[in-house]
Amino acid sequence: MDIFSKIAAGEIPSYKCAEDDNFYAFLDINPVAKGHTLVIPRKEVDYIFDMSDEDLAAFELFAKKVAKALKTAFPCKKVAQVVLGLDVPHAHIHLIPMNSEADVDFKKHVKFTDDEMKSIADKIFAAFSKE
Repeated sequence: MDIFSKIAAGEIPSYKCAEDDNFYAFLDINPVAKGHTLVIPRKEVDYIFDMSDEDLAAFELFAKKVAKALKTAFPCKKVAQVVLGLDVPHAHIHLIPMNSEADVDFKKHVKFTDDEMKSIADKIFAAFSKE
């Protein structure tokens, strides 16, 4: 079981933003912006384009619902979707609230306290639950 599967299973703590039976969304612990969220399938698959068409479509629809919640929780022009990362062999989508393309810079990170991270996640979760 990889680290993202352990996070989705609750074996490793995370700042949960959304979930259903097939997918899980949580705050990136090294965010580039407030609300930077990772969306993962619960089923382990290394590469997003190795997913079946049906699973990929469901993954994108779940990510869309999370993106809408992000935009509600943290008003912005758009929510960027980035598929990036080789460190964890588990498909994932980065969702990042943005007002300009400069807001999506993986070389610049922001820091939040544990309480701030909990508050950010709770705000997204509340918005997601209303979708």
